[in-house]
Amino acid sequence: MRQIVLVFVLFVLFFNTVQKSVAEDTVVRPSDNGEVLLNPGMGWTMHFYSNGVSIYGAKLEPSDTLDWFPGCSTIYLRLPWSSVEPEEGKFNWAIVDTPAQRWIAKGKKIAFRFTCCEFGIGCGTPEWVRKAGAKGINFDKQHPYGKKENGQGGWVPFYDDPVFLEKLDHFLAAAGKRYNNNPDVEFIDIGSFGMWGEGHTWYEHRLSQEETDKITKIHINLHKKHFPDTLLCISDSISKAGDGPWPGMEYAFSQGVTFRDDSMLVRPYPHKPWDNAKMARELFSKTLPIILEHGHYGYTIEQKTWSGDVLLKIVEDHQASFMSIHWWPDIYLKENKETIEKINQRLGYRLQLRELRYPKQVSITTPFSVNWIWANTGVAPCYGGGFPALTIKDDKDGIVSVLVEDSFDVKSLSVAPPNETKEHEVKSEFRIGLMGPATKPGNYNVYVSVGRRDGTPQIALPLSDSD
Repeated sequence: MRQIVLVFVLFVLFFNTVQKSVAEDTVVRPSDNGEVLLNPGMGWTMHFYSNGVSIYGAKLEPSDTLDWFPGCSTIYLRLPWSSVEPEEGKFNWAIVDTPAQRWIAKGKKIAFRFTCCEFGIGCGTPEWVRKAGAKGINFDKQHPYGKKENGQGGWVPFYDDPVFLEKLDHFLAAAGKRYNNNPDVEFIDIGSFGMWGEGHTWYEHRLSQEETDKITKIHINLHKKHFPDTLLCISDSISKAGDGPWPGMEYAFSQGVTFRDDSMLVRPYPHKPWDNAKMARELFSKTLPIILEHGHYGYTIEQKTWSGDVLLKIVEDHQASFMSIHWWPDIYLKENKETIEKINQRLGYRLQLRELRYPKQVSITTPFSVNWIWANTGVAPCYGGGFPALTIKDDKDGIVSVLVEDSFDVKSLSVAPPNETKEHEVKSEFRIGLMGPATKPGNYNVYVSVGRRDGTPQIALPLSDSD
C-alpha cells in the first residue's frame, strides 16, 4: 500500500479518576526528520509513455514501480487516441490498465493524457476518424524544434470539426465510464488539441488567439462532461504568456480545471525558461494543485538548458504540487540526486507539528486543554485538507480514545518562501471516557496524526518513531 500514514508516539498521559488535571504540562517540540513523504495530491510523476510507447517505461521490469525513486507517487501515461481506439468502438484499454495496475497495486496513483496530434507517428487521431469525413491538414514530418523540410507529413484534424468532435465525444464517453471518479486517478490532462496535446497550434496549423480560446472551451466542456468528478488540468500554452488577460486559462479555472506547464527548461535561463508562474500563483495555486513537466531531460542537456537550481526555483515560483520524471528514471536520479532531494523538501505540502502541549495528568471525563502549533513548509497548500488527532493507546497498542480537532483544517495553513514559514496555534479541549467506552485509570501513550474527521490517519508527517 501507499505509505501515507505516519503517527508519532509522544509521552505518557496519566489518567486519574479523582484528581483534576494538574497545572504541569508535557511540552513536545518534535523536529522534522527530513524524510521524503508520499502524500495524497503531490509528488513526482513518472512518464511511462511519452512521444510513443517505447519510452520511458519500456526498460522497467513489470515489478518496478520506482519505489527506489524518492517521492515518486504517480505513473503518467501520455498516449495518442489512435493507440487506445485503433478501430471505431474497439478499445485497447490494456495499454492503459496494465502499467496502471502495477502502480495501483503498490498504493500509488495514475494520471494520463489522450492526444490527437503527435509528432513522429503520423497522426495521434485514429485514421478511421479521417476516413469518416473529419477535415484536417497535413503537417511537416520534421521535428518542430528542428529545421523544417519537405516530405511525407502527418495529419491533424481541425479541432472544431463536427465529425472529429462527434468521434472524440464517443471516445471520451468510454474513457469517462472507465476512469471518472476513480480513486486511483490523480488527474487527467485535457490533451485533445495541439501538438502533443499541449494546446498550442503553432506547428501543425496556426490559429489566432480568438480561435484557440473558442476551441479551448469546446474541449474543456467535453472533458468536464465525461470526467465531472476527476481533477482535470490543461496546458498553459492555450493562452499567451505575460500579465494577462488569459481568457482560455481563466475559463479553465472557472470550470475547476487546473494549470499545467509542459515547457520547463526547454529554453536557456534567464531567457524565459518558463512564462506563466504569475498565472499559476495568482489564478490557480490558492485552490488547485499546479502540475509541471520539464522538457525531455536528455534534450535539455543537449541544448544546455538544464539547471537543477533553476528547476528548484521553478517549483518555488509556481507553488507546484507535481513535478515530472521526463527521462529514463535511473539516469535521471543518478545525475540529479541533490536537486531531487532539495525539491522533495518543498514540493507540494509538508506539515510540521512544531509544538504540542498537554497535561501530564488528567481526570477521566473532565475537560482538559491541548495546544498545538502547526506549520506547512511546502510551497503549496494541502488542498485535500485534514484534521489533527490525538490517539490514546495502552501498552498493548490498543486504542483507548480518539480525539479529533475537527474545527481546524490543515488546508488553511499558509505557504511562504523558505525560512519564512508561518506558524498556526490551535487550542483544543477534549474529554476522555465520557459515557463510554469504559476507560481504566493508568498510564497511556499519546500519538499524533492528521487525517479524516473520524481520526483515520491519511497524511504522512516528517516525524521519527512512526507507529
